[in-house]
Parts: sequence; C-alpha cells; structure tokens
Amino acid sequence: MSEPGGQDSDRERDISRILSAWPYDDDELMVRVIRTEDGGERIQVRLELGLMQMELDGRPDGQRVGNFESWLAFYAAQQEAHDQENPDGKPFQLEPDDCQKLLQEGVQFYHRYISFWQLGRYELCARDTSRNLRLFDFVRRFARRDRDKLLFDQWRPYVTMMRTRAVATPLVELEDIPAALRVIESGIEGIHQFLEDYGQEDRAADCNELVHLEQWRDELQREAPEERRQLTVDKLPESPLDRLRKQLEQAVTEERYEDAAALRDQIAQLRDSSSHQ
Repeated sequence: MSEPGGQDSDRERDISRILSAWPYDDDELMVRVIRTEDGGERIQVRLELGLMQMELDGRPDGQRVGNFESWLAFYAAQQEAHDQENPDGKPFQLEPDDCQKLLQEGVQFYHRYISFWQLGRYELCARDTSRNLRLFDFVRRFARRDRDKLLFDQWRPYVTMMRTRAVATPLVELEDIPAALRVIESGIEGIHQFLEDYGQEDRAADCNELVHLEQWRDELQREAPEERRQLTVDKLPESPLDRLRKQLEQAVTEERYEDAAALRDQIAQLRDSSSHQ
C-alpha cells in the first residue's frame, strides 16, 4: 500500500484534469501561455496525447549544457577556444554526434517559434528563427560531413520565411509599409542566395517559401498608397510616433527583438491615445 505522501504525489503528477479542461483539436495548433506560481510565464502546447511545456527564454526545455545556455553556445565556445589554440592547425570540426545534439536542440526552438507565431508574439518568433539560422550557419561552416550540413540547411528557406514574416508583420500592423517591404526584400534575397549556393536557381518558381514572400511583397506594393511606399522626408517636425517607428526599425535591424516588442507596444498605445483625442 502506498504512503499518503506518495498518493498525493501521484495525484499531482496526473494531468487528466488539465487535458479534459483543454480538449484536443487536430484542426489547429493549440497554444497558450500560463502563469506560474513565481509570476513567470510558460508556453503550453496541447498534443493529441498530452501537453508540451516550454520556457520563454533560453532552451525551451529549461536545461543548460554545463555553464552554457545551449549546445550551440557550448560548441561555439569550443570552436573559439580551438581556433585560438591552433591558429595554423587543423580546423575545428563538428562530428555527427555533435550535429545530432544540435539538431535535437534546434527542433526544440522550432516548436517554440511556431508557438510564438501562433500567439502573435512576433518579436520572440523572430528571435528564435534568427537563432536557428545562426545554428545552420555554424553547422554549415564546421560540420565534418556534408550530409550533416544539408540536414540542417535544407530548412533554411522555411526558417528564413518565418523570420521574415515575424519581423515584417508587426511593421505592417503599424502601417510602416516601407520598413516591412525592406524586411521582405531581405528575406527574398536570402532565399535566392540559398538557391544559388546549391545551384538551384532554376527551381525558384517551385520554392513555396520564396513564392509566398514575393506574393506578400506584391500585395503590399499594390495596396499601399504611393506616398506610403516612397521614402520621403516629411517637411513637418518629426513626431513622437515617427521617432518610435525609427527606433523600432533600428531595433529590428540590430535583432534586439525584446526592445522591438516594447517599442511596438509604445507605438500602439500612442496611436490608441491619439485616436481618442
């Protein structure tokens, strides 16, 4: 017979009540943010057979690799130390087991940035997609086997598209169409470069991610009045809203996505207050 304490522990481990209160629907990605007892936040994703819970910062599973935030940070530090100790020696290389650890970690970030997108937390989606693009660059540069490089890099068009959508969508919502178009053009150029790197330029029309971004760009150009598409200098003194928009664009350019989120909130509040005056 179990001890009372053990019974209580079993009850605490049972998530049936949570699942029954949040029925699974296979027609949509079911994501929510919950508040923890310490006032923090976690992301929960409803799966057919249960739940997935993730941290908002660091590794989604909340784990660390020794003193490092992630396997990517760990191997980047190893690479830097190796190059300093062997400036003229054998280059640093990632072995297949190293790449497998990085791949599993990258999948965690994939689940989280998709969740951020679903929640409308675009800046955090941009942060995590940028992180995985850096991961692809790192593996492409240092993996010993070409098959490992391709294993990661095959996802570059998709992640580039998601990052572009995450960065540009808040700009579109704020009606900063010129800035949004610059972001979209940069994403389009990135995918074209990927196709060129792999000798696939003639397959551009079959790249769904590229087609999506080009269609979005064309729609914005058609819908935006000419004066909003042109980058002109306003003769009036710069307004607080204009200053915030410039700061937002700078934050996006520098990949300071948490700052960008705060600036976007300030712009929305300023626009809202102006509309009620």
